[in-house]
Amino acid sequence: MEYSHEIIVPNDDLPFKMFIFEGSQGGYIRQKHWHRSIEIFAVFDGEMEFYLNDKRYPLHPGEFMLVNSNELHSIYAPKKNKTLVIQIPVATFERYYTDDGFIYFSHSSRIQDEEVMGLFEEMYHVYAEKKNGYEYKVQSLYYRLLYLLVSKYRKTDLDAEKIRANKKLNKLSTITDYMKQNYSKELSLESIARTFNYSPTYLSRMFRKYAQMSYKTYLDDLRLRHAYNDLMNTDLSIGMVAEKNGFAGSKAFARVFKEQYGVLPSEYRKKN
Repeated sequence: MEYSHEIIVPNDDLPFKMFIFEGSQGGYIRQKHWHRSIEIFAVFDGEMEFYLNDKRYPLHPGEFMLVNSNELHSIYAPKKNKTLVIQIPVATFERYYTDDGFIYFSHSSRIQDEEVMGLFEEMYHVYAEKKNGYEYKVQSLYYRLLYLLVSKYRKTDLDAEKIRANKKLNKLSTITDYMKQNYSKELSLESIARTFNYSPTYLSRMFRKYAQMSYKTYLDDLRLRHAYNDLMNTDLSIGMVAEKNGFAGSKAFARVFKEQYGVLPSEYRKKN
């Protein structure tokens, strides 16, 4: 599968998002996180590791991973890879929600088939070439994908704990959406708790129990993601990268970066 390294994020012309995985050059770590969209990672070359609720799922060429709405996951991609990411708004599947207003897709590799991988590849190429009428062609492939998801991968026998965790992470998503918009500003636990009418203790407990991480860890990782992009794609100094992304200073940025990548930001930039 041939890729350009251009990130493709259609908005007006398609009802979903499709782009090249940001960790395609390797040396990539993404800590635990969650989102409301259904997310699919399709690997065409190379390999990576997914962790869903602390369970390891290695991915190899020809395999893909379905990440459910509000499902905790992390990604480890140490080597170069060719991976396509598709994000589908969860509301797309509203007609297929369970009685609890929830939809869940299987992760089992036993039911993966070549047709789905073929759809991913064709969708990407048609969109990248943008020939006359490409929107209709891509959407026809997209609706075939939706059909396969609800007819072959959807699960209805959900346990109560999955449903409960989904509801709690939905509440947390309102808070983290606010944090994503304001990550470069001062965001103490106490200030966020006041904004959303929680006590700091209760909010801290919500993060630890349902996001399985501390509030500070989530905030550091959020800032680190943006700082990483600036580090690799701009000529900003390390201090400017830190300041732009909400870190207290270059030392605080370096500490968080080294915890994640094992080296200082300056060393990582030089190497890569």
